[in-house]
Amino acid sequence: MVDADHKKPILAGKLGSLSLSRQVALLAVWPLLENALTFLVGVTDIMVSSRMASGETRVAILDAMGLGGYVGWFFNILQGAVAVGVMALVSRACGARDTLLARRGMCQGLWLGLAAGLGSFALLRMGSGWLVDKMDMSPQASIFAGEFLTVLALSGPFSGAMMALNAALRGSGDTRTPFFAMIVVNVVNFLLSVLFVFGPEPVGGHGIAGIAAGTVCGWIAGLISVSMVLWLRKGGHEVTLRWTREALRFHRETLTRIVRVGIPQSMEVAGMWMIHYFGIQTISQLPVHGSLGAHMIAIRVESMSFMPGFAIATAAAALTGQYLGAGSKPMAVRVVRFCWKLNIAVMSFLGLCFVLFREFLVNILAAGSEEHLRMATPLLVVCAFSQPAFATCILLKTTMRGAGATPLVMKWAFSIMAFFRIGVLFYFKSTGHLTLVGVWTIFAVDLTVQALVFSWLHFRGKWLQARV
Repeated sequence: MVDADHKKPILAGKLGSLSLSRQVALLAVWPLLENALTFLVGVTDIMVSSRMASGETRVAILDAMGLGGYVGWFFNILQGAVAVGVMALVSRACGARDTLLARRGMCQGLWLGLAAGLGSFALLRMGSGWLVDKMDMSPQASIFAGEFLTVLALSGPFSGAMMALNAALRGSGDTRTPFFAMIVVNVVNFLLSVLFVFGPEPVGGHGIAGIAAGTVCGWIAGLISVSMVLWLRKGGHEVTLRWTREALRFHRETLTRIVRVGIPQSMEVAGMWMIHYFGIQTISQLPVHGSLGAHMIAIRVESMSFMPGFAIATAAAALTGQYLGAGSKPMAVRVVRFCWKLNIAVMSFLGLCFVLFREFLVNILAAGSEEHLRMATPLLVVCAFSQPAFATCILLKTTMRGAGATPLVMKWAFSIMAFFRIGVLFYFKSTGHLTLVGVWTIFAVDLTVQALVFSWLHFRGKWLQARV
């Protein structure tokens, strides 16, 4: 619907009565709180694992958690390829006020998310041994990593299904329900991980596998909670997402539309996995023992900046899709540019905090570990300088995906990352003088080039023509 006086589309529901800044705030606040909870659980996992032992055993555990964190992250992104397609379709449908299509998008996305999760489970179960063997970690770290990944694989079907449902809800403008569902995931994860590690036997005493088991239970509880909310919902306003028999039935056209957006995203993720696999393999082969654990600690600290970054980008993607669905490209562009400036300001400020409080932040995660303090703190300085570029990449790539332009994002992101994170990294690795700080510097240059390219693509405007 368009306001005849102002020529501005009026979005459905509560969003229609709000200014742009308030629309962004409403949609960003819940993902921000959700990301903060996820960050705290990730920090808790590191803190629990770093306190399970001392000396060489602690270094081995943190290296194993470093690999486990990367694998879990990338398999969530792989499942998120379905979520990108679901969000793009549902946001367009809500902008056009097509309730049936929005509900079909959510329900068909559920089946695709479940399938993606089962695929993640199979891949991780079959390939975890090979993956660990290729990391060149210490024998003790390899054993810990194998135990963690074997259990973590069980979370695939549940996380894949839940991520699809949450993406649909966010695309409709409901970011609060996914937040409360993720509270369930994170609280269950935290409580059970601690219980499985430090509790009395036979419930406790399971070591690093206990942390992974807590994660699996968290995803199961979260999926049940969001499913119950959708089951109990009534009609409400005109675009309310809830379960209906008609929407849950197999619908080829809706599935095709989701897959059309999701396949390029999944190809990008597969490429990214290979690229990042080379990166973490390179880090694990550095001559300084414990480099992978230090790398993961720095990533955990850095996540404090991309938490709000992704929250703002999630809001921008939902609004972009809805305004495109309502037929207003100018408003879609206005949303992106407003959020772009906001993202750079927020993430740059947090980058400055990383520099000022780097030792304090690392000590929170790995208290008493001089090795990790020495290796991780310089990485946060490199990280701080790359924050404006990182903010640009997060915002522009997320909104282009939300508009359905996933092939465009895949093409440029994959090619630039492959050049820097494989080609350039391999060259410096072959010289024999590569350090962990050097690896992070190459990553920072990669982000800077990506930021410049995606800025050019944004102003070029072809992403606005994407078909969903």
